[in-house]
Formats: sequence, C-alpha cells, structure tokens
Amino acid sequence: MVDAARARKIADRIQQIVAELLERRIKDPRLGFVTITDARITADLSDATVFYTVFGSEAERADSAAALESAKGLIRSEVGRQTGLRHTPSLTFTHDPLPDSARHLDDLLAEARAKDAEIARQAQSAQYAGEADPYKKPDEDGESAENADDSSDRAGHSAT
Repeated sequence: MVDAARARKIADRIQQIVAELLERRIKDPRLGFVTITDARITADLSDATVFYTVFGSEAERADSAAALESAKGLIRSEVGRQTGLRHTPSLTFTHDPLPDSARHLDDLLAEARAKDAEIARQAQSAQYAGEADPYKKPDEDGESAENADDSSDRAGHSAT
C-alpha cells in the first residue's frame, strides 16, 4: 500500500497529463470541449478514475465519451511514461455530474430569490390584521390594563 499523500500527488499528476494530452495530442473529431475536473487513484495504484465534463449537448457528451474510450490506450501509455510508475494504473473515464448539479442549485437559488422579492413587494403594501402594535401598554396613570382589573377584583373580595 502507498500512503495517501503520494496517491493524491500521483492522481493530480495523472489529471495534468490527461488534460495536456487532450489539449495537444488527441485529435479525434468526436472529442468535444472536454475539461478534466478530477482524478482519483486507488490505494494500491492499480486503478485511476478520471472525471471529466463536456460543454455541449447530450450527443456531444456521448461522442466525447466514445473518443476518450478509443484513446484510452495512448493516454495510459503516456501516463505510465510520465509518472515513472512500475505498473501503470488502468484508466476509467467517468462523466462528472458536479457542474450539472451546481447549475441546478444555482437555478433553484435564483428561483427562491425571485419568490422572496415577490413576497417583499407584497409585504410593502400589506396592512396589519389587528392593531399595529399588539402588545399591551400601561395606561396614563402608570398601571397596565391587566393590573387595573386585578386591583379592582381584590378590592371587591376584601369588602365582603
């Protein structure tokens, strides 16, 4: 087993190598606008998963996945050459759903902001259902209305 720090460094290096290869050497016309977002490698350095996103439609995503799959051998040999590992890890390309999820969350937040703004506009012209200040206030003589009722009740009970 390899320590986690070394595995992370190798995964980062694999990410860089794959991104450079896609930019400079892989000339497959099916390959769309692909961005390598992350790479992860198992603790025994035998398998690496490369996450990517594709800017475009679902058809372009499928074409790019096929192009990556067909170039996997060339990419793996270049990864082995540049990393200097004794055993080159096998590569798996996986579409990264994170940007799609983030876009969906942004849309939901924008919708919530619009609803909040609509509620704020409605609240500006709203009026109270009861009094503007629902709390009891002391009378002019310093006693609250509740205390005045209690004192009159006590006075009535002591007289009898």
